[in-house]
Amino acid sequence: MPFYQFTVPSGDATLEHKPEIAAAMTKVHAEVTGAPSAYVHCSFVEVPPGSIFVAGEPVDGPRMVGIIRSGRSPEVRARLLHELADAWCEITGTAKKDVAVFLQEVPGANVLEDGVVLPEASDDPGAIV
Repeated sequence: MPFYQFTVPSGDATLEHKPEIAAAMTKVHAEVTGAPSAYVHCSFVEVPPGSIFVAGEPVDGPRMVGIIRSGRSPEVRARLLHELADAWCEITGTAKKDVAVFLQEVPGANVLEDGVVLPEASDDPGAIV
């Protein structure tokens, strides 16, 4: 169920390492949350430079939005955020201060995958909440 989408300016190192980043995000998510690797989705959206803004000013760093099932503890979410960012930075050489990772939680009942509505994280055997 997790869906990680990267918004990346053209020319950024993230685009050169998509397979490695997707594999790393999958590994981190599975290890931190207990979810099977087969659940993890990643996509990359390339945008022209000058398309990402913070406080009304353009920034060069890529951004990632992760949609995950709700119900995980603040500690699990914090660990997930840091480990996702660390893996991304290790692969691309991007400084951690130049990336932003956002997690959005949705109930399992709001997700249909493989023809099945997902259980809540708290009802999923093996999930780390």
